[in-house]
Amino acid sequence: MKVSNFVYSLFALIAVVVILIYGKSIILPFVLAVIVWFLIKVVRNFVAKIKNRNKSLPLWVQTIISVVIIFGILGLTSKLLLTNISQMTEVLPGYEKKILNIATQLNELTGKNIVKEINDFTGDYDFSEILKSIFNSIYELFANTFLIILYVLFLLLEESYFRKKIKAMFTAPEKYSKIDSMLKELNKSINSYISLKTLVSLITGVVSYVILIIIGVDFAFLWAFLIFMLNYIPTIGSLIATIFPATIALLQFGTYTEALTVLIFIGATQVVVGNIIEPKIMGKSLNISSLVVLLSLSFWGSVWGIVGMVLSVPITVMLIIVFAKFKKTRNIAIILSEKGEVE
Repeated sequence: MKVSNFVYSLFALIAVVVILIYGKSIILPFVLAVIVWFLIKVVRNFVAKIKNRNKSLPLWVQTIISVVIIFGILGLTSKLLLTNISQMTEVLPGYEKKILNIATQLNELTGKNIVKEINDFTGDYDFSEILKSIFNSIYELFANTFLIILYVLFLLLEESYFRKKIKAMFTAPEKYSKIDSMLKELNKSINSYISLKTLVSLITGVVSYVILIIIGVDFAFLWAFLIFMLNYIPTIGSLIATIFPATIALLQFGTYTEALTVLIFIGATQVVVGNIIEPKIMGKSLNISSLVVLLSLSFWGSVWGIVGMVLSVPITVMLIIVFAKFKKTRNIAIILSEKGEVE
């Protein structure tokens, strides 16, 4: 009996992975819409504090204001990004000569073929391919904009009836209480993670943008946005985010001074925010094993690319909370948790 259960579970897992891969064009926009929906809810909580004659604004007014703010920010960001990417494609050919000059200088300085040795050291890690993958992910998001907006609108329309539907589905008070508790915890954890991580990433991006503007690095907004986005990716995100602007500074100025300056100051920003500011703001709210974070990063990255890596942590948080609520999956939640403690 146990063997058959294991086989069924294995087939179910394989089926889920296949659906995630081949249903990417439908599922991924929906997941992104859910993230945007959570951001709208975060903004709505702040808008709710606005008083009109000592009364809060009606919920529908709060929602409209929040939607306008979020989509206004996303629209402006998209416009600036497209402008920066368009300008970058025009000047990239001019960087090729500088790459050859820098490689020649390094070879003469060290007496070795530095480019070859770097390639041997990094192996399959092609940073130009990583950058290309990031740009493809950005364009993919733009291509799915209409579908994401549509999903968000329907989520906003459905949320007022969602609790009623859950109550109608689970008529037994004990079952409804259990499901309601799980949904509240899920909402609180994801809401907290998205809002706080967005704040931390925004601080990192803004500080990095100021540094890049002062140094005079081309496409400062583009690199600041990448730093903001890659900050969601645990461990390797901040490293990649630091390398790209430093590399472009080296190609732009043709000297090592500006590149080292970018590397030092952007790197210092990442260290300060990641090791001092972020722990103080977020605390130990995420009950996830570090090993699980890395495995989750690899899995979702292979399934959905860069966007999957960004979403890996919130998806894992959701899985832990859901698994912990059911007896048959509780052990899985314990394994995924940081210290084996789940409520």
